[in-house]
Amino acid sequence: MRRGVRTMRLLGLIMGLWLALGAVSHAQPARPIPVKVVVLTTFEIGAVTGDRPGEFQPWVEGLPLTETIAVPGLRHPARYSPKDGVLGVMTDMRARARESVAALLLDKRFDFSKTYWLVAGIAGVDPKAASIGSAAWARYVVDADPIYEVDDREIPADWPYGLYALETERPNVKGSAEGSSGMVWALNWRLVDWAYGLTAKVEIPDHPGLAALRAPYAGEPNAQRPPFVLKGEALGATRFWHGAKRTQWAQDWVKLWTDGAGVFVMTDCEDQGILDVLDLYAKAGRVDFQRVMVLRTASNYSRPPLGAPAFPRAFHDEGAVSAFDSAYRVGSVVVRELTARWDRYEANTPDLTAIGGAAK
Repeated sequence: MRRGVRTMRLLGLIMGLWLALGAVSHAQPARPIPVKVVVLTTFEIGAVTGDRPGEFQPWVEGLPLTETIAVPGLRHPARYSPKDGVLGVMTDMRARARESVAALLLDKRFDFSKTYWLVAGIAGVDPKAASIGSAAWARYVVDADPIYEVDDREIPADWPYGLYALETERPNVKGSAEGSSGMVWALNWRLVDWAYGLTAKVEIPDHPGLAALRAPYAGEPNAQRPPFVLKGEALGATRFWHGAKRTQWAQDWVKLWTDGAGVFVMTDCEDQGILDVLDLYAKAGRVDFQRVMVLRTASNYSRPPLGAPAFPRAFHDEGAVSAFDSAYRVGSVVVRELTARWDRYEANTPDLTAIGGAAK
């Protein structure tokens, strides 16, 4: 009798285990998280909360981004707001930004099919276009990495500088970077105009430290203005450059690759890599490239005042602190509007007609 009871119990245990395993095998996989907005920053000074802020900390503390998510391939944990559907990522700088964005897109826990992307980071600014602390919405991103370079001591006398496009033989001739880069990415102008219209009157704080940085740029009206919001192109190069000759080259390079439609405003080290990856994944249906935005804020001028020596460079803490603040101050207006009215923007990318109904 006891043997029969034990046998029945064993059979019952086996049956229960079999049913449990069957239930597990037929369980549906977790649905990917539908991300409304991804904010891409490039670096932080220290911790992401509680100390001196860099690019990422204002977003973590300000939105706030309350959850920490480790993503394979990212050197820093992402931060997420379940309430608003906003994912914040620190990509690292220069070439590392490219691999970080690719790693994020390969993580199947996230659904990026309707996501808006905001690149928000600091940059150098052309004094001809704007002042330190200013924020520029890019209409084009131009790649400056695939390039031929002649030693500055050996530049032909009739050349303005020793930088020129691949598959060409002199500066200011548009070449080809087949197999290297898309070279220029046109963003959705309607979305850019909407973002600019929403933020054009955002007040960016001015202070005596910024005024002191502006003062040497006498006779250059935009360099002398208190910080403001504008539209203008971003030039990406993994190398840091500075000087009047290089700024002339940047102006020419942006004009060349945008067929005269773009105006050089900001110089940074990551946008070309980020846009290249987003464009590739958009072609694979994983990203809506029409929802990509680039906001760069000025931490320093790209050249000294006209006639002044190139060194020392005009790069000071006051400029960086202002640029960190203005990136969040301006960019968060757009992020909050998108998430607050997701019922409107989930299916339809906004344009200027949406300004009148923006959340207050």
